[in-house]
Amino acid sequence: MGFARACSVALVGVDGVVVEVQADLEPGLAAFTLVGLPDKTLTESRDRVRAAVVNSGATWPQKKLTVGLSPASVPKSGAGFDLAVAAAVLGAAEVVDPAAIADLVLIGELGLDGRVRPVRGILPAVLAAADAGYRNVVVPQQCAAEAMLVPDVSVLGVRSLRQLIAVLTDGEVPEEEPPDPLGRPDPMLAGLVVPGAGIGTGISRGGGRAGEAGEVPDFPDLSDVAGQHGARRALEVAASGGHHLFLSGPPGAGKTMLAERIPWILPPLCRQDSLEVTAVHSVAGVLPPGEPLVARPPYCAPHHSATMQSLVGGGAGVPRPGAVSLAHRGVLFLDEAAEFSTKALDALRQPLESGHVVIARAAGVVRLPARFLMVLAANPCPCGRHTLLGAGCECPASVIRRYQARLSGPLLDRVDLRVEVEPVTRSDLLGRGGRGESTAVVADRVREARDRTAARLADTPWRLNAEVPGHELRTRWQAAPGALAQAERDLERGLLTARGLDRVLRVAWTVADLRGRDRPEALDVAVALELRTGIARGAALAMGAQS
Repeated sequence: MGFARACSVALVGVDGVVVEVQADLEPGLAAFTLVGLPDKTLTESRDRVRAAVVNSGATWPQKKLTVGLSPASVPKSGAGFDLAVAAAVLGAAEVVDPAAIADLVLIGELGLDGRVRPVRGILPAVLAAADAGYRNVVVPQQCAAEAMLVPDVSVLGVRSLRQLIAVLTDGEVPEEEPPDPLGRPDPMLAGLVVPGAGIGTGISRGGGRAGEAGEVPDFPDLSDVAGQHGARRALEVAASGGHHLFLSGPPGAGKTMLAERIPWILPPLCRQDSLEVTAVHSVAGVLPPGEPLVARPPYCAPHHSATMQSLVGGGAGVPRPGAVSLAHRGVLFLDEAAEFSTKALDALRQPLESGHVVIARAAGVVRLPARFLMVLAANPCPCGRHTLLGAGCECPASVIRRYQARLSGPLLDRVDLRVEVEPVTRSDLLGRGGRGESTAVVADRVREARDRTAARLADTPWRLNAEVPGHELRTRWQAAPGALAQAERDLERGLLTARGLDRVLRVAWTVADLRGRDRPEALDVAVALELRTGIARGAALAMGAQS
């Protein structure tokens, strides 16, 4: 009788559980039994592992073989257990030393020829192994760079089961066939990036900063937007404080252009945020090969036909990340927001408040991160010409009311900034008023404002003004005396809800940070009220004159 064990990781959302893979050999009729709540893909690993071991030059044990995955109560899915199952079987057959693999975490899929294929979710799996105290991990060579992002973990990347056997037996490691010398894509990466898994997602690329004068940046630049001074200020406030933004205006006014440029005025992700974002994208299968770490805030723009499951996550079996998780620490842009289903939009209300989404299914409950900056863009009516003088809008009043009511009051109450995007004038479009500020200039102000916020919120669980509870802003960090008088009047008149007043306070703190003030003054609160209610009070113009 032979027995050996190795370890692997089962992923539930972006959280991992270390699974002990036990192999037991007993005399009897040759058979291979796999137990421990495996799914269909994992059940098929019996045939993949047997063929991979034989084609790697090792002898398959002709005995009764039982492989158990413990804990048995945790659902296990995917082909990432193949490598651990093969190692445990070889340990039980004494092809390799069982003690050498007892505390080894192995993650990877096996081909029938013994090659090790990469799998999704390497980063969260290695993070779970490190948290459980394991320090030695074996992964596919194509995923080694991703696994090495986890500190204090020794990572071994292998391209085949033959190489792993050689390492474990202190033999000569064979050279495997390198990728195609003609420059064609590595076929082993075929299943690493899943087409269609990222719902309108795009990981920001490029340098992230403008170069010397006259140099063309390799990212969407804010100076390309003609006019729209009020909307540009709202973008700056939204990026500085993490406030959600609603852009309303006629077609062609530049709402999409403005939204696409928000990720580039956001600061680069810190190390912890990069690991969180990379883990989500790795599980979803949208992490680009060769880019193991996401350094820029992601940008996700799903089509308005997206379902509720594609937005918040879900699917058959164990739920997968949706658009709100793919936009974690980045921007979620909902263009033509009024065309989304009301059910899908209202499903965003909970993650907007909590910063995460909890999905309960029969296969289990998954908690996914969802701390994003939401940008909504919509036309004022179905034809888009309702707010244009002399444009000939023929939409009946009842149709306009129903169209605008698709964005529910509870959802809009969670949006801090509401901006009317006016049509671009001829002088702005032809550049007679001069080009606006570049992305680099605005990004510097955003970074300085966030630095002030971070210094104030040090030793607290919050990092942005949009995350601070209203009670703390009313008691711990108070505005200047008399600064809230106008906001209090709006609350009494019903123009603001209690949540709305708290959000005005948050925006006022962001405006004060942008102006370099120690606390909000009456002008800062007036700007926040104007951005919140959409009622022009002249405060934004005054702020622009002072800056």
